[in-house]
Amino acid sequence: MGATDLTDPTGPPSAGSARATDAAGSAGSAVSAGSAVSAGEMLFARRLDGVRIAYDVVPGDRPILLVHGFASTGHVTWVGTGWVRALQDAGRGVITVDLRGHGRSDKPHRSIDYLPRQLAADLVVVLDTLGLEQVDVVAYSMGSRVAAAFARLAPERVRRLVLGGAGPDELFETWHPDAVRRFVTDGTVSADPSIMAVLGAAITAGADREALVACVGGVAGSSLDVPAEIPVLYVAGGADSIPAGVADLARARGSEYLELAGRDHVNTLTSREFKRAALRFLA
Repeated sequence: MGATDLTDPTGPPSAGSARATDAAGSAGSAVSAGSAVSAGEMLFARRLDGVRIAYDVVPGDRPILLVHGFASTGHVTWVGTGWVRALQDAGRGVITVDLRGHGRSDKPHRSIDYLPRQLAADLVVVLDTLGLEQVDVVAYSMGSRVAAAFARLAPERVRRLVLGGAGPDELFETWHPDAVRRFVTDGTVSADPSIMAVLGAAITAGADREALVACVGGVAGSSLDVPAEIPVLYVAGGADSIPAGVADLARARGSEYLELAGRDHVNTLTSREFKRAALRFLA
């Protein structure tokens, strides 16, 4: 909705309203009513400052919004791991997005453009473009923090929330900004192996280097807090150190928690148990 768009309303006149889209017509009815929209047809929602957010739609009932993690895309995270197929087979509609700085979405180069409220507002604009008042959400890794920010920004838009691969401590907050910049700029080896592991893979895959740095700076230290009235299922791999402390977080909140034995940060996403648990929780 326009009221939740956080960009400067004095942006380019061609940007249009928060509901503007580059696709012909509205895809909202296609999601809710199940009319034909190709799963491979990429659409764009546009922020008031002109930033375009790419999204994909798979028709079906009660659409589920899927939010990917850092240095990934909606297709890689959710299609490649079988999520879209599993949700489609269950009769649910699916919306996948490419977060700003990723995939086919626009890639601004300022950290301020990647603050959680900005990333969350992008999701609001996607729902506005589709004409959807409320959705269930499944998110993973950094995407879980974006989804949590979305739930704080517009709690009425979220029915239920599945947060995977994230815990109370945010990984980017432990990274020194200079070390990130040096590694991305000229490959200077960092004392923190996680910087090289995460950013190195992204650079090899052809990610926009300036957008990577900006995203790390904007998201660093972001919260996983979700409004108390929204039911949450937390999921983590038993061999994944990134969501450390999430079991205690779930317990303190009175939320459901699923630990997938032996799963790490990557292969947690491919777990059939994860998919089945999410579908049960969102039923």
